Amino acid sequence: MIISIILFILILGLIVLVHEFGHFIFAKMFHVHVYEFAIGMGPKLWSSEKLREKRKKAGKKVSETIYTIRAIPIGGFNQLAGEGLEEDKKVKKENLLTGRPAWQRFLILFFGAGNNFILGILVLFISAIIFGSPSISTVIPTVVADSPMALAGLKSGDKILSINGSKTKTLDDVQLYMVVAGDEETEFKIERDGKIYTFNVTPLSGKEKEEKGYSFGIQYNNTLEKGFVRSIKYAFVKFYSITRQIFITIKELFVGGVSVKELSGPVGIYSAVDQTREAGIYSILGLIALLTVNVGIMNLIPLPAFDGGRILFLIIEKIKGSPVKAETENLIHNIGFYLLIALLIYVTINDIIRLF
Repeated sequence: MIISIILFILILGLIVLVHEFGHFIFAKMFHVHVYEFAIGMGPKLWSSEKLREKRKKAGKKVSETIYTIRAIPIGGFNQLAGEGLEEDKKVKKENLLTGRPAWQRFLILFFGAGNNFILGILVLFISAIIFGSPSISTVIPTVVADSPMALAGLKSGDKILSINGSKTKTLDDVQLYMVVAGDEETEFKIERDGKIYTFNVTPLSGKEKEEKGYSFGIQYNNTLEKGFVRSIKYAFVKFYSITRQIFITIKELFVGGVSVKELSGPVGIYSAVDQTREAGIYSILGLIALLTVNVGIMNLIPLPAFDGGRILFLIIEKIKGSPVKAETENLIHNIGFYLLIALLIYVTINDIIRLF
């Protein structure tokens, strides 16, 4: 349990820290004053402020930014000049976030998520180089004998083109749409020997599903293939696949294919880390890639309190020719933040219920 907790903190800390570092790097690049760059959250354990004062007294050049390490070892944050309602009169207007051109503000806001995407691709590449990469083709490797798919007429080597009318471009799509289908009869459109066929499959449910270990009857190929070029290709294709999977899930949330109860918060992520730890480093790297891409995409959703919400206000500013009042924008972001906290509490309660 202790190892799982430490691993959970390290993974979540890495993902959030990489996100914040993206904002930090671009803020520095465009000369936006950064008051503080913090590793962790909560009360300060260490600050560079005293060290900075000593250097200043010695007549040495000092950084404008105070670097801190905080008590709760999850993530971190940046405090940029011009983010809030109050503007520091000591900071020049051109060094405020609001004082920079719109394209620079966009890059500062975007590259939190951008860094998450880079981390995801890098982790996938490293994983493929070390362990090899699996196939994510929609061609069925093996159909289990006497399974629902076998009884419906599907065979090994069939290429799944769509499930219930939704196109399947990667194996991730296949797995997600089969989960969304639940216990209902499911339509599979497949390609076999250059011809298109349609099969209706009723998956197993309840005890029968648990006993046999499958719903439909696909047995996946666990063979991993190595190679530098293959690893690069896999990293980008898998990144695309994860991204597509997240957008499909978001769509299914709105149309009712996926329930809000199925979302996971910190407790759910801890459970995933705990289970993945037992599967080894290869699975842990896969989980890091999945989580960091999730964090990146969720932050770009144009909702208040997210980076995407701030980017939306930036777009509105460009359309109307003047910025939205700072008071109005901050009020909307604050409301969004409290709604986000409420959703997080709801999701966490569901995670705890699922544990017991």
